[in-house]
Amino acid sequence: MTHCRRDAETHEKAGVAISFDDHFINEWFALRPMFRKYNAKVTFFITCPDSLTTDEIAKLKTLQADGHEIGFHGTIHGKSTELIATGPDNYKNIELAPGLANMAEAGFKPTSYAHPGGNHNAQVDSVLLASGFKILRDVAISRRKIMGFQMYALAPRLMPWIYYNFDNERIVDALLIDEDSGLTDPEMQEALEKAKNDNTALMLFGHEPLYAKPQNGEYGFHVPFLEKILKEAARQNLKFYTMSELPVMK
Repeated sequence: MTHCRRDAETHEKAGVAISFDDHFINEWFALRPMFRKYNAKVTFFITCPDSLTTDEIAKLKTLQADGHEIGFHGTIHGKSTELIATGPDNYKNIELAPGLANMAEAGFKPTSYAHPGGNHNAQVDSVLLASGFKILRDVAISRRKIMGFQMYALAPRLMPWIYYNFDNERIVDALLIDEDSGLTDPEMQEALEKAKNDNTALMLFGHEPLYAKPQNGEYGFHVPFLEKILKEAARQNLKFYTMSELPVMK
């Protein structure tokens, strides 16, 4: 009986934390019925908030009311290491302060941050954490090609850094699920199973929802692929986490 109780506790935190970057607000909002179908909650990392329209703000507030999180992805989506090289104040004045003011004016107070382009260093992280962000999200990819040659390919289940261990870590990596990631359905099922078995949260992210192969510079994830992830997560009774929930889970 004790063994059964311990086994039940083993999986109680297991879950998935999915986030989306940039400014595809209308396209994300169109996924609302799918999120509701699987009782999924996610995080939307907004960049260039100075251009938010009244309609986009209303849609983000609706998504927030549904339980999703509105995070921050920078004012200009700049290269943080170059901006901070001229001093922390320069970095804050260009990439942080204006956009956070825009977000506040729209009614949002982000507590999670996604590094634009995955570009950052320890000094950048220090400024962001001192600015009040609970968690900073970086980029992880399972396959990398340089000039058409594949340099490496890793199965997500072999990438421990994309799993949150509920150890209060505030600097994390999420796996890219966009079309050019090359991820397969079996790989994602294995990754979700690992989260279940290890009582961790698999962290994933993408950009624009796409319904066909990317064209004319589009970058994003295939919507049916995302639905398979949501469906499998729900089948395995995994919890859906927003990014700011991860470091505060007990």
